Amino acid sequence: MIRLRQRKPATARPVPEPEALRQALRQGRFEQVIYGAAALLKTRPMFAEAHFLFAMGLEGAGRLSMAVHAASQAVALELSGEYLTQLARLLLLTRQERAARAVVERAIAAGLKDALSLDTAGCVLAHLGDHAAAVPLFERAVAGEPQNSGYRFNLASALGFLGRYEEARQQYEAILAANPAETRAHLALSSAVTARPDANNLARLQGQLASTQDPVGRLHLQYALAKEYEDLGQHDRAFAHLHEANSRRKAELGYNIATDEALFERLIERFSAPGYFQGTSALEDAPIFVLGLPRTGTTLVDRILSSHPDVWAAGELQAMPLAVKLAAGTQTPFTLDPATIDAAAHVYPEAVGRDYLDRAAVYRRGNAPRFTDKLPLNFLYIGYIARALPQAKIICLRRNPMDSVWSNYKNLFATGFSYYNYSYDLLDTARYYVLFDRLMAFWDRLFPGRVLQVQYEDLVDDQEAQTRRLLAHAGLSWHDACLRFHENRAAVSTPSATQVRRPLYRDAVGRWRSYAEAMKPVAEYFRSQGIVVDEVET
Repeated sequence: MIRLRQRKPATARPVPEPEALRQALRQGRFEQVIYGAAALLKTRPMFAEAHFLFAMGLEGAGRLSMAVHAASQAVALELSGEYLTQLARLLLLTRQERAARAVVERAIAAGLKDALSLDTAGCVLAHLGDHAAAVPLFERAVAGEPQNSGYRFNLASALGFLGRYEEARQQYEAILAANPAETRAHLALSSAVTARPDANNLARLQGQLASTQDPVGRLHLQYALAKEYEDLGQHDRAFAHLHEANSRRKAELGYNIATDEALFERLIERFSAPGYFQGTSALEDAPIFVLGLPRTGTTLVDRILSSHPDVWAAGELQAMPLAVKLAAGTQTPFTLDPATIDAAAHVYPEAVGRDYLDRAAVYRRGNAPRFTDKLPLNFLYIGYIARALPQAKIICLRRNPMDSVWSNYKNLFATGFSYYNYSYDLLDTARYYVLFDRLMAFWDRLFPGRVLQVQYEDLVDDQEAQTRRLLAHAGLSWHDACLRFHENRAAVSTPSATQVRRPLYRDAVGRWRSYAEAMKPVAEYFRSQGIVVDEVET
């Protein structure tokens, strides 16, 4: 007779304590947090902290939609400032800007006390373009945790966007006094001031570069050094740092211009086909799109237009790229790629226009009836804009091709934003310029008269005549304030923030000539492509 062995009852795993899960969260053990929070919820389904930790674990694991739902459950159970601000942040990450604004305003009204929640709320508002409202929150976060360089950096950035440069400089210096390895602060400080022989940061930057191994940190430092050497007229040294930093960065990214060539080619191919993205749109709203290659005067024109009392500046909105992407319904990792362009074929233009306007409205300031959207890369979306918003006004900035290449090459764009990866190589940037130039010629053929092309150098040479041209195209009456754009006190969150707070100047015209030897291959390539450039001085 076979005796059946009795199975011992399984030992139940202990339910983890919330603090243990918070510790796991800080250590990046997200799956442990997810399973632990789920175990807590089995025993205590109405425990707000368990829902919140579940949300944070899900975010860490990349499951953002589920994270939003879990964080919403936490907020429904307990109106915690931490829960509300983190929910607002998650809503931003999932491109739900209107909901994010409502939640962050609710959090502020309820009262925020801890530094993290104050900083998070400030970041949400800053993302939504409300830097003035963000500054007091950042100030309180810094007061609560003065040793936190991240909070202080956010405060310094917002102060700079508002033109409060001396206060921003003091915050950057405070960061570096506490932590000289905070390379973002080095770059921001060098970008915000003009180096002089008797006042510069070269020794500090060189010393930090010698001890920094982090690739992105070295990128920050070498861009800062290039900026200061250029200020001092030491162009060979400026170029040496840019060339070394950019060559290394391009190799790290593995960028190939063929990726962008395929994108431009697909746009032209699809918009050339009958029936692509066709349909009537009855939308009467007339936003003003200011676009073009970055660093070519888009911020300047945006400030001129938004100095008009009937116009408010919405900033560099992602609203059109998101409206097209979501309407296309693709799950690809890039906002715009050949697959998304293909999938947008039968999208109804008016639906894209409505989604765009709804997203843009979240950024509204004041009561002016018109607004500008100055995302430079909207030049890729002109076909979608023209059909989705038939009353929209489109202005494209052009600049001497050599200065366009140089200004892109020497500017460090957001390192996590892949659409500017061409800028780490001079010839890649030149090739990208040619792609842009040909795409603009295509849009002009397809939508004659819809796009006003403005030459930056013409604007510098005759500000009033070109301003009148801009206002006429936008359907705006003349207003003298547009000539005094530098008096506009609204926030500017682009690399041109300091420049557009000065009257118009000619300093940037022909700046590439200081690097004429290095730019010779660019000039030769342009001539081979039929692009007219000034003769290279030897």
